[in-house]
Amino acid sequence: MDGYEARRAVEAVWRMESARIVGALARYTGDLPLAEDVAQEALAEALVGWSTSGVPDNPAGWLLSVGRRRAIDAFRRRSGRDERYATLARDLDESSPGVDVLFDPDAIDDDVLALVFTACHPLLPKESRVALTLRVVGGLTTDEIARALLVPVPTVQARITRAKKTLAAAHVPFAVPEPHERAERLGSVLNVIYLIFTEGSSATGGDAWIRTDLALEAVRLARVLAGLAPEPEAMGLLALLELTSARFPARLDASGQAVLLEDQDRRRWDRSAIRRGQAALEQAASAGRGLGPYGLQAAIAACHAVAPTVAETDWDRIVVLYEALGQVAPSPVVDLNKAVAVAMASGPASGLVIVDGIAAGGGLERSHLLPAVRAELLTRLGRRGEARDEYARAIELCGGAAERAVLRRKLDDLG
Repeated sequence: MDGYEARRAVEAVWRMESARIVGALARYTGDLPLAEDVAQEALAEALVGWSTSGVPDNPAGWLLSVGRRRAIDAFRRRSGRDERYATLARDLDESSPGVDVLFDPDAIDDDVLALVFTACHPLLPKESRVALTLRVVGGLTTDEIARALLVPVPTVQARITRAKKTLAAAHVPFAVPEPHERAERLGSVLNVIYLIFTEGSSATGGDAWIRTDLALEAVRLARVLAGLAPEPEAMGLLALLELTSARFPARLDASGQAVLLEDQDRRRWDRSAIRRGQAALEQAASAGRGLGPYGLQAAIAACHAVAPTVAETDWDRIVVLYEALGQVAPSPVVDLNKAVAVAMASGPASGLVIVDGIAAGGGLERSHLLPAVRAELLTRLGRRGEARDEYARAIELCGGAAERAVLRRKLDDLG
């Protein structure tokens, strides 16, 4: 196996198992920053070792074993400065739990949930909580996180470094917080899970249109969180993720090419996920306090889920829901999505007025979404030359190969 194949294998294992590996190591050491560091050391060793000896039969277990040894080495190095570390190194070395013990199925869900809550500790600024959790739970690279958050890569790196140093200095315990402590962390946790799902359902980097493993991990986390803290917004987030993931089976054709919403075979949508999403949305609404940002997005997704076709979708209701969402969680992305809904309900000229207003205000200037939507509306208005220019700009700004291919096809269709 050459270096390229080894890297692909390491990346694949890390995508699927990173949260469990870091979580198990954090439970083992009681130190999240150290767990993430030694996991990264294990990845570096795998890049070298697997290129010569091949991928082991249990690659996740191999990484976990190496990470465990690196943790013991780290405690030994620190033992000269603090007797506590000498004791920890000795205790860990003597216990020497096997991989099966560290990957205890009775503890693994708690490990991942504790990983999220620890990374979302109130000591950290919101931006650092999001970046750190996407790193240690989602297994995203700094490039992917930067694209997801629309910030420069050095900014993401600095946030993660500062977050790990803060957690280490404060000796933050690796554990799911007690019920009275959960409320203050819940909003940040919901935001992190949402961003992980967004990266999985619309990958910003690489060749994939959908990173199903990442998106479904976010759905699983949302289910666990909703069971642990069944607050209306937790249920709203779960509803949104279930209803959105229900479309996954129809989002790729037989050759793996992306299929847009208007072209999807809705018979392939996961009806079980739609029913779960509708049930969660009803539970969120039953609290009687009005839907929050995630609940409103879930209500929009529900409109799509029950519509037989794009033309038969209740676009007027979707416009109203986006207006409500813009009141409780204003952002240029919400305005852009509202513009699309307005264009469907009232015509492309009405939608273009909103899009041009976003552009004039400087919103989404680094995102491909604005020129992509503008190009679509210009095409529908027959302004093909302007549409070609907008598609070219969208392709230039787009980071995902699969999405670039979709934009390229649209540009080619304009001649």
